[in-house]
This record gives sequence, structure tokens and C-alpha cells, in this order.
Amino acid sequence: MACVLLSNLGASIAEVVKDALVAEYGQKHKMCGLQSYAFMALASGGIIGNLLGGFFLLKTQNPKSMFLVFTAFLSLQLTISLATREDSIGLPQSSPHSLAKKSISDSIRKQYSDLIMAISEETLCHPLTWIVASIAIVPILSGPIFCCQTQCLNLDPSIIGMSRVTGQLMIVSITLIYDRFWKSISMRKLIGIVQILYASSLLLDLMLVKQINLKLGIPNDVFALCFSGLAEIIAQFKVLPFLVLFASLAPTGCEGSLISFLASALCLSSIVSGFLGIGLASLLGIRSGDYSSLPAGILIQFLAALVPLGWIYNVPSLQPIAVKENKRGRSKRTRRNRRVGRVGFDSVYDYRRERESEAQK
Repeated sequence: MACVLLSNLGASIAEVVKDALVAEYGQKHKMCGLQSYAFMALASGGIIGNLLGGFFLLKTQNPKSMFLVFTAFLSLQLTISLATREDSIGLPQSSPHSLAKKSISDSIRKQYSDLIMAISEETLCHPLTWIVASIAIVPILSGPIFCCQTQCLNLDPSIIGMSRVTGQLMIVSITLIYDRFWKSISMRKLIGIVQILYASSLLLDLMLVKQINLKLGIPNDVFALCFSGLAEIIAQFKVLPFLVLFASLAPTGCEGSLISFLASALCLSSIVSGFLGIGLASLLGIRSGDYSSLPAGILIQFLAALVPLGWIYNVPSLQPIAVKENKRGRSKRTRRNRRVGRVGFDSVYDYRRERESEAQK
């Protein structure tokens, strides 16, 4: 458990850093929607990783060899990361003079202050609250469902593993469609449809547990291969429009901090969701060899996934690019009185003094 905890900690740090780097690079080069390509690259890597994992598992049949190969890939990633120079990423670098003037504690304090001011604005606070709550409120029962599939339905673990490959292929396809066509759709409407699809996809596990698919003439392995990970895929895609929104509205100089905060909040909401799933399984009496209450748990999942639709109004109706243009088009007086604007966060107090001097003129 300690090794799994350590590996998850490292993966979480890498996930947060990845999102921050993509946001800062996109802001510097004015490339809105760069998160879509990062999503596709991540899904492509997942496809290759799952296929390699299945191949080595079939060839070796030894978990120790699998962990050895996994460690080798992580070591390669660490080596590349240590050998990569920061200036090669194409991000703005602080001058040595400014670094000498500010201590690490001062920099952290300033970034924290800028972050608090950024997330206190309604255009960022409301969608952040919605996406975090929509994930945290749904209990995750992936563990009991996996055990039921392997112990009661006698599904081969390789089938479930291949379903992950199918899911990653779907992620690439859906992200490509979103980048090409769905950006013109109202974000509130898109997220509402995605949330309804997510809640409905949870019922697919109920069909498999209750063996309704057999009555429809669909074998268990075929149904699991095509639909087992659909809910997880939709949940992953739901995050993408919010990443694009936050990256496009992040104040200059605060992109990395804001996206890192979003990624950390999403990780925390997933942890809460997992604990709720464990508590629900314990409350319903779901345990190894006894999955009679699992259908009731899936129905509770379905109902919980519909609850966030009650406060869908917190999601902006415009797409990220339109929201950004709308903020730029505000009057000069509105921009002057606004607490946080799209300005550099090098000095909040200098910004306020500048606006006060303009008002006096």
C-alpha cells in the first residue's frame, strides 16, 4: 500500500505540472484550446500503455516482471525530465536579478495571494464549484463492479483491460470532435448533455450485473469490452471544457497556479468520491461473494449524477473564447471597478494605484 501511495503521489504531481505547463504555453503563444491536443496525446499514450501492459502480461504471466517494466518506463520518464532544460519548453523565464530580490517564501506568498484573487472572481469561482461538486457527489463503485465482473460473471481480466483501450480510443475521437465541431455549442448546454450521458452510462453496469445484456443477445465479454468503461470516459471528457475555460480566463502571470489549483481540486474531489463509494458499499453490505445489493448502489450512483444538473446555471452559457471576448468588450469603467482583471499579476498594488491615477485624471 505504501508503494501504491507513493506511485499515485508521483502521478498526481506529474498530472498537475502537465496541466500547468500546457496552460502557460497556450497563454504565451495565444493558442486557446491547446488542452484538447494534450487530451488526445494523453489518451494515445494510454492506448499504447494498455496494449503494452496486455502484451507483457500475456508473455510473462508474472506480476513482478510487469512491475519491473513499469519501473523502467518511469525511470526513463524521470531521466528525460531531469535532462530537459526549462528554457527549451518555451515558457517565460524570470531574470536572475528578480530572483535574487525575492525569496522563495515571498514568491509563494505572492502566488498564493494572486491565486486567491483570481478564484474569487465569479467567472472562475462558479464553474470551479460546479465541476468539483459534480465529481465529489457521485460515489464510485468501480472496485465492487470489477470484482463482480471477475468473480461472479467470470470475465477474463484481459477483456476488462481491453475495454480501457476501447475507452481511450473513444477519448481521442470525442476530443477531436469537440475541437472541430462542439466548441460552437453553448458550454452550459454541452456540459448538461454530457452530465446526462454520464448518469445514463452508469446504468450500463446495472445491465451487466442484472444480465439484461444476455436477454438482448449480447455476450458478457462483448458488452464489457464495448461499454464497461464508458462512464469513466465521459467523466474524463467532462473536465476538458473546464480546462479550456480556466486556461483562457486565467490572469496573466497566474496561469500555472490557477490550472494547478484546478487539477488539485479535481484530484481531491475524486478522492472524496472514492471514499463515498467505499462508504456506500459498506452501508449496503456489498462484499466479496455477495453482490446482491450492487444494483441498488448503481441506482444511487445514477441519481447522484443527476443532482449537479440542479445548479448547472453556475456553468457559463458561452464557450471559453466567447467568454474571453465578452470580458474584453466590457466598458472602461467596469474594467476599472472590477476587482481582478486580465492584467499582469506582477504587482496587484501597482495595478490599483494605476487605476486610481487614471480615475483622478
